[in-house]
Amino acid sequence: MTKAIRIHEHGGPEVLKWEDVEAGDPGEGEVRIRHTAVGLNFIDCYQRSGLYPMDLPLTLGSEAAGVIEAVGPGVEGLSAGQRVAYAGGQLGSYAEARVMNAGVLAPVPDGIEDQTAAAMMLKGMTAQMLLFKCYPVKAGDTILVHAAAGGVGSIMCQWGKHLGATVIGTVGSDAKAEIAKAHGCDHPINYATENFAERVREITGSAGVPVVYDSVGKETFENSLDCLSKFGYLISFGNASGPAPAVEPLTLMAKGSVFLNRPTLMHYIADHGLRLEAARALFEVVESGAVKIEVGQTFPLADAAKAHAALESRATTGSTVLLP
Repeated sequence: MTKAIRIHEHGGPEVLKWEDVEAGDPGEGEVRIRHTAVGLNFIDCYQRSGLYPMDLPLTLGSEAAGVIEAVGPGVEGLSAGQRVAYAGGQLGSYAEARVMNAGVLAPVPDGIEDQTAAAMMLKGMTAQMLLFKCYPVKAGDTILVHAAAGGVGSIMCQWGKHLGATVIGTVGSDAKAEIAKAHGCDHPINYATENFAERVREITGSAGVPVVYDSVGKETFENSLDCLSKFGYLISFGNASGPAPAVEPLTLMAKGSVFLNRPTLMHYIADHGLRLEAARALFEVVESGAVKIEVGQTFPLADAAKAHAALESRATTGSTVLLP
């Protein structure tokens, strides 16, 4: 037997239960992995709350790092004792150990620690998707990143700066503005004290930005549209403040013939080759030192409810890691 965080009903953090589960033996194309670090993400909260309804009961969790304990038939390129990490695939990373599809695993380079790997897989591959796939950022671009001091935001600020972009970022406090600035954000904006759309227009000489990356949702969506230049892209990829409102197609015309995209990483890494491509790009930029992964806080896996409460109250900075 092993331990896992399970939910039997949707609701607040209190529905997360620490329970005995059976890990089992790997079958065809599977491995059993012993987790050493588990990543916490907003999507976990969406699935727990019922915003993204899931079949129950359920072990939450989309990413982790660990060591392979056993390899099933038909698995190639992986072996017992190997360090690996993953994001996506079947849910269930909130566990001490689990059996899973070997196809979602990426070998972890020696230069990256387990907590770092667990903290960066989902957020880092999301950043790679946003910066290279949804809108390919190029040198000279000015981009707007919401929640710039958060897990995805801090990676995007650094990576965007590395690509040669000028980075504007919104945050909720002066303290978080300093964090964003330390991670490559050229123009942090505290949206609690400033109108970020007006400030973006000031920074860009009224031109606006070609792309807004919005993980906040309801609170920022309409002003995000006002930040765009003609033919700009609003990439809405999260709902931290609630789901983004519906938008009429004519509104996109009126704002400057702009584009709206609501991507999910799972579509961009559904193919094993694309998954490895994204993971390798992430490992490379982290190992080079251009992007530093900040583990802002850790919680015991058994205290996942406390971690969810901290994340939803915006009391965290950087990435949060759960320790089995």
